[in-house]
Amino acid sequence: MDWTWFHKLASPPHFYRIAGRLAPGLGWPALVLILAGLYGGLVFAPADFQQGDGFRILYVHAPSAWLSMFIYAMMAIAAGIGLIWRMKLAHAVAIAAAPIGAWFTFLALATGSLWGKPMWGTWWVWDARLTSELILLFLYLGFLALHASIDDTQRADRAAAVLALVGIVNLPIIHYSVYWWNTLHQGSTITKLGRPSITLDMLWPLLVMLVGFTLFFGAVLTRRVQAEVLRRERNAAWLRAELAR
Repeated sequence: MDWTWFHKLASPPHFYRIAGRLAPGLGWPALVLILAGLYGGLVFAPADFQQGDGFRILYVHAPSAWLSMFIYAMMAIAAGIGLIWRMKLAHAVAIAAAPIGAWFTFLALATGSLWGKPMWGTWWVWDARLTSELILLFLYLGFLALHASIDDTQRADRAAAVLALVGIVNLPIIHYSVYWWNTLHQGSTITKLGRPSITLDMLWPLLVMLVGFTLFFGAVLTRRVQAEVLRRERNAAWLRAELAR
């Protein structure tokens, strides 16, 4: 098998050029899908028979919660690749993804609180899933703070990578917390064996939003990785030649 493409992708100059073309190709479809998903969720989907229109916050909450975990897993994998194979670009991806993941985690917690007030009668409970999601936010912030606290970039990359890999144990706790402990948070409605516990007219806008949010993340990530490559490679000859074009 020819792995030339993989080595090229791990090259900062090659990735920098690809990212510049990739971001618009992800961003515009993301915008279309998010608008379509919002319209479907707010207009076409019927009110829930128990929660009424309050369930509609699901169309922002669920994609945010999904991305909060997906981004952390991706960040930890990238950090691990950088730690083991000493790929500078992998560390750049990890540090570029962390703030995006932190914002999606905050959005998941905020929208969950907005939903919880009318449904549970309180903004916050120390529920197993809510608590483990809050820990995830602290892991993101800790990763960023640790990296920023070390002046040497290589040492900062290695230290933050270790923290990211240790923190990945929290992801299965978040996912399975609704099964392992008594919890107020509802169980899975889509990612489970059997049919989803949601009707098709409610489901399709949610799936569209999930794809739209994921593409949006990809578009923002490529731009942030480009900026991180610029910061790390600012004295490189290839970058001066690229910017002079």
